[in-house]
Amino acid sequence: MVRNIGVPAKAPERTCNDPKCPWHGSLPVRGRMFVGKVVSAKAHKTAIVQWDYMHFVPKYERYERRKTKVAAYNPECIHAREGDIVKIMECRPLSKTKSFVIIEILKRGEK
Repeated sequence: MVRNIGVPAKAPERTCNDPKCPWHGSLPVRGRMFVGKVVSAKAHKTAIVQWDYMHFVPKYERYERRKTKVAAYNPECIHAREGDIVKIMECRPLSKTKSFVIIEILKRGEK
């Protein structure tokens, strides 16, 4: 059984018994949503997601490229790997560094 998490995202095909999964557990998602690339998935049930953005520098009247990396919870039913393009959403703090959870894989990596 898959819950309605309240955002436009495709539910995963696999199921899990994880209580911290937004689809099959009881974790509510709220706040901000980002799309980024998984740059590391080595830690257990954790993925490091990175996305780029442009920042305007008024002194030089130009834009510079910047990037952000956040740790996101990686549920067993989604199991994102390095190189995947994923959609993450904010949730309650799950650990010292994790306040995001992966809700959908948009595109699988090249590996």
